[in-house]
Amino acid sequence: MSLDVSPKLLAEAESGDIREKDFVDTVRTSLPYAYNLIASLTTELNGTTAEFTDNQTPPPSEQERGQLLRALASDAIRGSLERHFGVELAFQNCHRVAAFRPGARDGETYARFTSLRSQVLNQSPEFRDC
Repeated sequence: MSLDVSPKLLAEAESGDIREKDFVDTVRTSLPYAYNLIASLTTELNGTTAEFTDNQTPPPSEQERGQLLRALASDAIRGSLERHFGVELAFQNCHRVAAFRPGARDGETYARFTSLRSQVLNQSPEFRDC
């Protein structure tokens, strides 16, 4: 299970829509490594004029790697984090996540980061089992 959903949030979801703020809080507490990494990238991005910031440091353990993979593999989680932090996320391998400024998906830098060529160039034998 990727999220530790409270009984209250589950009951709300069963009876209708939930507030995104509550969902993001569940992500924050369930996937703290992923949440904090994206928060850190956002802070770094906001402190610069760069088009994006990215993480190139592998997670300290498989547990943290799993959190990152779960967060970015879920459209709902990823979209909520993007809206919450005001960024657009891109993901290349088992830990290289990047935070781009809003609207970047239409730009050349985002296209280059998410290209087939960049994906191939950012592979390494150590990432095979991640």
